[in-house]
Amino acid sequence: MSVEINWIDFGYVFFAALIGAVAIVVFYSLGLRMLVRAGRIPVVSPAEFTDAITVLTDKEIRRAEKQAAKAAKKSPLTDAQKMLAFVAAIGCFILCGLAVLGGIALIVIGH
Repeated sequence: MSVEINWIDFGYVFFAALIGAVAIVVFYSLGLRMLVRAGRIPVVSPAEFTDAITVLTDKEIRRAEKQAAKAAKKSPLTDAQKMLAFVAAIGCFILCGLAVLGGIALIVIGH
């Protein structure tokens, strides 16, 4: 029994996966950047895992939230520019979600 690999098709799949992964990372990071520019700095309380990550205390979380609010007030952007940045951030996150759903659809129902 012999297995033959079609290297051209393998290359197509490899480069499509590479481009898809890069696109998702770029749009996600751009979305986070636009979210920060809009003055909506994400402050996330970490989950508690033993020996996995550093857990912030409530005092450290409050301090980070206060610093985020202070930085948002110092933004040189107008309210219209902040709204545009927020809309761009939401658009980037939607593109990320659509790329992921498209990949899942290709795996589940595509050939």
